Amino acid sequence: MGKIKRRLKKQAERAERNRPPRSRLDHPVEGWTGDMPDKAEDCGFPPRLIWVNELNDVWMETPRYVNFGWGGQWLALLIISIPYFGYIFLTFSVISNKLVFSSFLACTVVLGVVVIYFYKSVLLEPRGAPVRFNRKRQKVYVYEFQKSFWPWKRWHPVIKIFDWKDIHGEWVMRRAHADWGHRIYCAVCKPGTLEVVDRFILTWTVGGTDTAGGLWSFCCHYMEKKPVPTVPVYPDKPRDWTPFKTVRWPAEVAIESSTAPDSEPPSVTH
Repeated sequence: MGKIKRRLKKQAERAERNRPPRSRLDHPVEGWTGDMPDKAEDCGFPPRLIWVNELNDVWMETPRYVNFGWGGQWLALLIISIPYFGYIFLTFSVISNKLVFSSFLACTVVLGVVVIYFYKSVLLEPRGAPVRFNRKRQKVYVYEFQKSFWPWKRWHPVIKIFDWKDIHGEWVMRRAHADWGHRIYCAVCKPGTLEVVDRFILTWTVGGTDTAGGLWSFCCHYMEKKPVPTVPVYPDKPRDWTPFKTVRWPAEVAIESSTAPDSEPPSVTH
């Protein structure tokens, strides 16, 4: 019986070692690779921002630049615009033929919806939708953008505000053809639980583990009021692909997210 027990114990230990890792959250993100530590001292990566818009002792803002898809949208807009204007010309050139005119008019309207959608997307959608971390308030302010396929509907920002203590980091390894690298997601849980109620991206795909891990490590160090470096990985910002400013925080949120509860002014500015 002793040999059988020892054999069963070894089998159980082997099965435990070979068991694939599982997320501690009740609903892990799609493509989950691993959970990020909650404490700065456990991160294992030196803290460093990828990009930064603002950094001081009260709050910081980091942009989330999408590094895929934008060039394709400009190309698609160019390809669609040429036949669209051709359809407009042909539509009015056959106005005397009601059947042909109706066909061309329908095509022009459908193609026009697509063209307007792409124009609004490349001109109005913020490429670097930011996240603000206020370590005095221990709050995180996420700038999202609500868009619709119907171009006549209003596209507008949606601001989400979370408590830092309810946020848990998740690691995702992307292996798509045009999107290869690492992402960090933030899962927002009910207070005191691991039940996910919301989620947002902290960074879109970046190349190395040190870059992605360093960003999460920086956020943990910063929100725990530990010393952090002020120089990001990329000091120069990539092009926004838009001719004008697209990120507009609501006035009340802009003030709240950039001030301390006692209105203490920041002392160190990046």
